[in-house]
Amino acid sequence: MRRTVFNEDHEAFRETLRAFIEAEVVPVYDEWFAAGQAPRDFYYKLGELGIFGINVPEEYGGAGLDSHKFEAVLYEETARAGVQFGGSGVHVLLALPYIKMLATDEQKKRYLPKFVTGEEMWAIAMTEPGTGSDLAGMKSTAKLSEDGTHYVLNGAKTFITGGVHADRVIVCARTAAPTAEDRRHGISLFAVDTKSEGYSIGRKLDKLGLRTSDTAELAFVDVKVPVEDLLGEENKGFYYLGHNLASERWGIAFGAYAQAKAAVRFAKQYVQERTVFGKPVAHFQNTKFELAACQAEVDAAEAVADRATEALDAGELTPAEAASAKLFCTEVAHRVIDRCLQLHGGYGYMNEYPIARLYADNRVNRIYGGTSEIMKTIIAKDMGL
Repeated sequence: MRRTVFNEDHEAFRETLRAFIEAEVVPVYDEWFAAGQAPRDFYYKLGELGIFGINVPEEYGGAGLDSHKFEAVLYEETARAGVQFGGSGVHVLLALPYIKMLATDEQKKRYLPKFVTGEEMWAIAMTEPGTGSDLAGMKSTAKLSEDGTHYVLNGAKTFITGGVHADRVIVCARTAAPTAEDRRHGISLFAVDTKSEGYSIGRKLDKLGLRTSDTAELAFVDVKVPVEDLLGEENKGFYYLGHNLASERWGIAFGAYAQAKAAVRFAKQYVQERTVFGKPVAHFQNTKFELAACQAEVDAAEAVADRATEALDAGELTPAEAASAKLFCTEVAHRVIDRCLQLHGGYGYMNEYPIARLYADNRVNRIYGGTSEIMKTIIAKDMGL
């Protein structure tokens, strides 16, 4: 089936990106994998390539586009090569929408030029130990000082992707107590400078997958956050978070589809080269049937992912549609990658093969951004159930 989601500009970007990955990432990726993170200077290269500025207005050094399709190409090309760009995905997919939506003109002038170049990497800190998906239950606090010049931030966060290399982190904290009518009231967002006194990085977490993205625990002890770094209005943070969940879940859905597509590619190549009982594994009927079934599932996921992309760019992707896309694409990826690993036999369990890393990387897709169970709840509510 002919895809219509991408045009000539996207395909030109794909060629540039593929060449960049082959030259700058593939040769050193094993080193990143062993170290558990991409090196900090790699993000400067992404900045030079223009990755961080695609959706940033031209006045701040970006390309001024308003589309997620270039991000979609990036998901496909990194999956195709069996690599990750460290924690940079959070920088663009999660942090940038909040800056564009909430930052004042003065804040944008301070934040965005360094954002585009990679001089200032961003992350977002929502999850706390013991809260998980229940963001309304967060305990971190930010109290306004008596002179009104700054907030005093205290608390802890965990599972913060990009947390080791981040120069600024959008921290969610309570500026007021929840009300009896609304547990979500009282949360605010702050663009916290990680060099601030009292800000500390705890453990770099040892994850099952996504090994090259730095994921950390963060702690705040009487961190002074200037009032000029409050994003949006006080106490409305929870609603801001909900506003951007659709784009976050789209990113997970599209990334999962891209991983499934890459898994079929890896498996097809392997079974054509691997010989068993005197002939290539690809010659066995079971192999053909398994890959054919996987390809059919990938085709379906591609259609869902592309439709969600078009809806997102048009500003029409609803929370329920984003949840549906995430649920479907991540479940497809789970099944397809597992079957493709099986076709590799014992070698599929070895980290030197991209299918093994892909298997581990993919697992978190059904957890972060809202678990599959949360997605089902959202969809069921939209159905009137």
